[in-house]
Amino acid sequence: MIGNKENAPAAEIGGLHGVVGFHIRLAHGAVYRHFSETFVGLELTQKQVSVLWLVGDHPGISQIEVGSRLAMDRATTMTIVNRLQDRAFLRRERSMRDGRMQALFLTDAGKAALAKAKTCIESHEAWLKSRFTAAEVEKLVEMLSRIHD
Repeated sequence: MIGNKENAPAAEIGGLHGVVGFHIRLAHGAVYRHFSETFVGLELTQKQVSVLWLVGDHPGISQIEVGSRLAMDRATTMTIVNRLQDRAFLRRERSMRDGRMQALFLTDAGKAALAKAKTCIESHEAWLKSRFTAAEVEKLVEMLSRIHD
């Protein structure tokens, strides 16, 4: 199956070889598979980890700001925050700056889950970065940022 041949010779995939989006899809699949394998014991998704990390870095951040910074719609953000709150990883409080908004904070369980997730991310990032030089990693991040910014 072509989808599992991230490094397929150009002749095997024909005209797809020059399609950038095709290679991004294959790369995304490989990264997602490795991430999922690395995180299997934590039972957290990439988006959940991102929310925990952002809230950990910015205690009291609003739910709306989390969604905005992570480029997620309100419904997705609310669902993720609800699930993290149900697992006692996050707590909501009325914002001191704007009483109409909810401020988010990590609980002790959330801090522990984030610490475990960061250990997994270190392993995952080491696997990913091992394919590139430090200069290539920097350039790759810069180039990918042009697509999603």
